Amino acid sequence: RTGRMFTGDRSGDFLYRAMHASGFATQPTATHTGDGLELIGAIITAAAHCAPPDNKPTRDELANCAQYLSRTIDLLSELRVVLCLGKLALDAVLRDFRGRGQGRGWIDRLAPYRFAHAAEYRIETPGRSLLLLCSYHPSQQNTFTGRLTDGMLRAVFERAREVCG
Repeated sequence: RTGRMFTGDRSGDFLYRAMHASGFATQPTATHTGDGLELIGAIITAAAHCAPPDNKPTRDELANCAQYLSRTIDLLSELRVVLCLGKLALDAVLRDFRGRGQGRGWIDRLAPYRFAHAAEYRIETPGRSLLLLCSYHPSQQNTFTGRLTDGMLRAVFERAREVCG
């Protein structure tokens, strides 16, 4: 909608506050492209690069977009942490990391990696070790109900900061 993910909505307000507090963003708000926000040592990407009805992508939509996530990971030669915002994100990353089909072969099975807020997993890859972190998605459904609080999200980003230095 705005040309930048999580920009101009309440999910973004929540996300960028936590990113700023932990040193991953230059400011705590994102209102529009050109607003001065810059990410520091971080990128944001998505499992689905479309806006599906009810914000729930189908399996086909996720499969069609998988190549974009995979290419993004390929470009990140210094990647040390992957923070998945929601189970859908975790599942997409795990499918990319798995060894079946076009996967990387970094993991053999999906079952050991269960989604939970603040869950973390070490993934051994050729030449480096990655930390895979999970957080509830900063959707209004999660933030308005208190399932995800500012402190909870900030703590996950602070854990990522510990690993990134």
